[in-house]
Amino acid sequence: MSNLTVWFDGSCPLCTREIALMRRLDKANAISFIDVANPETVCPLDRAELLARFHAQENGTIVSGAAAFAAMWRVIPNLRPLGLLAQNRIILAILERTYLIFLRFRPRMQSFARRLDAKS
Repeated sequence: MSNLTVWFDGSCPLCTREIALMRRLDKANAISFIDVANPETVCPLDRAELLARFHAQENGTIVSGAAAFAAMWRVIPNLRPLGLLAQNRIILAILERTYLIFLRFRPRMQSFARRLDAKS
């Protein structure tokens, strides 16, 4: 049984790469990864909201953005120190600002990743 649920955009090449890495690092299978881009997926929130921002459910609470990444990191032994560090509200605020900047550039980065995938 998983300790954490993560919703991700399976249509996003950046997201699928990252989730593939997290799956490899999650040797204990402690994370349930759910592809929200699959139209058959039952979503706990609005699908558009889940596709626009990274979400996770930790201890029954749904968190998003940097807090969701930190929750995921805490479950993966190699990344746990980073996840614990992100429990500090100042560190989490910095990570969230960084994540918001990433979201502004995400569409261009997705386009670039798709072009790279098409070449290979």
